[in-house]
Amino acid sequence: MRVFVILPAAGIGTRMAAGSHAAAPKQFLSVGGVPVLVRSVKAFLEVSRVDAVCVAVRASERERVQAQIEQHELGPRVHVVEGGDSRQESVGNALSALESADEDLVLVHDAVRPLIDAATIERTIDAIERHGAAIVGLPAVDTIKQVERTAEGAIITATIPRERVVLAQTPQGARVGLLRQAFAEAQADGFAGTDEASLLERAGIEVAVVPGSAKNFKITQPGDIELAEFYLAQAGAR
Repeated sequence: MRVFVILPAAGIGTRMAAGSHAAAPKQFLSVGGVPVLVRSVKAFLEVSRVDAVCVAVRASERERVQAQIEQHELGPRVHVVEGGDSRQESVGNALSALESADEDLVLVHDAVRPLIDAATIERTIDAIERHGAAIVGLPAVDTIKQVERTAEGAIITATIPRERVVLAQTPQGARVGLLRQAFAEAQADGFAGTDEASLLERAGIEVAVVPGSAKNFKITQPGDIELAEFYLAQAGAR
């Protein structure tokens, strides 16, 4: 059994444009002197059970990513494929490119979550082995309200018990055969999901939840780079 990782990194990152980091897509911004994407790749390469990391990028960015792979000496376990216009298309392209068996495992991780730790990756692999599919999630801390959108905002329709809610993070993954099945069914029906778990759930595949971490946040807006560097500085001080 082999373990594969897919990093969809074809996004443009429009929410970051309001800040001072607008010169490049967020996966190419620097955190502690290292590009976000490179940090994410390195996190998985540090886990010996990971056989290969597949990065899906825009065609126009392939040369830049390949240069970063060589510059940071990431090694032969890292491969680059062309992504698509959506996360689902990028992951689907990478999934099709994997030379894998149905029983192998595949994890999909947001390229802009650079502070994922090895222990969480290991727990996710273990959970996929045991359950067939798993995601990383955080318990909800705030009270969750269900609302109905109106022209003037929103009206609360229900309060959802926090113990029944988790905030989804990545990695998310499954046995390769199960994830390919979920993607094929979604494509056949023209369904677009927000993450891999939504496609697995739709296909009737049970998905387990692995405890996540607040540090495993997604860099999406101004201020997130500074927060990531704060966490890195804390880790270095220990």
